[in-house]
Amino acid sequence: MDTWAHGRGTTTVEEVVEAVSPWLSTADGITISGGEPFDQREALFDLLARLRTRTKADILVFTGYRWTAISEALATSPSLIDAIVSGPFDIDEKQTLALRGSDNQELHLMTPLGRARFASFERPIDERDRTFDVMFDDNGDVWLAGIPARGDFRRLRNMLESGGSTLRISEDTRFPSI
Repeated sequence: MDTWAHGRGTTTVEEVVEAVSPWLSTADGITISGGEPFDQREALFDLLARLRTRTKADILVFTGYRWTAISEALATSPSLIDAIVSGPFDIDEKQTLALRGSDNQELHLMTPLGRARFASFERPIDERDRTFDVMFDDNGDVWLAGIPARGDFRRLRNMLESGGSTLRISEDTRFPSI
């Protein structure tokens, strides 16, 4: 199950690199997540290789694929990704582990940088994990980044609507209980 809706458009690797380039000199990390990065494996590896030449930031990738499905492909380019959270999000599974949406997901530390930056996430979640980054674009749209607790989006929508605001989300609406 995805929290991102499918079919939101297409772009090129060049366009993605160009879009993120202004921030690469100050970023300490890059996160690649949903849709599903490994559904476009060649483009993903191309993007990661290009990012590696432009920044020393760590690279974290979230994938819904199980480790056994991607590990062979990763062996061909072992230094492109510092850490991976693998496995499908399961809404019926508990969410007690840091950096994961559900406890069936696994954290894999791939490089020395990945171990240095992400080993501290091999633990149960606590309050510091319940935060979102909030971004505003030039159109007045608000973007949230983070790993929500169950029901966070619904609670946010209800709070905003009770105050007279409207909320549209890119979340996959097939799963209203998220």
